[in-house]
Amino acid sequence: MGGHDVPEPERLLFDFVDRVNRVPASIDAHDVEVLKAVGWSEEAVYDALTVCALFNYYNRWVDASGVADMGEDGYRAAGKRIAQNGYAKG
Repeated sequence: MGGHDVPEPERLLFDFVDRVNRVPASIDAHDVEVLKAVGWSEEAVYDALTVCALFNYYNRWVDASGVADMGEDGYRAAGKRIAQNGYAKG
């Protein structure tokens, strides 16, 4: 599926998340109703909003605190660990 072939429900959810990033104070009940009308549950919208907000928080915290990137080997090792154990186990 090409980038222009994103189904409407996903496109609308991505548009919603984009607005959460750019103009969060403009989000209202109508935005949620639009997403529900194309099949998203309130829980799914809440999850998308929460993930978006958390990534904004974490990215800003990492940028401002000077946390160093772990490098390619670290990401590769973490990916293997997560693939074998999931996110809940260290």
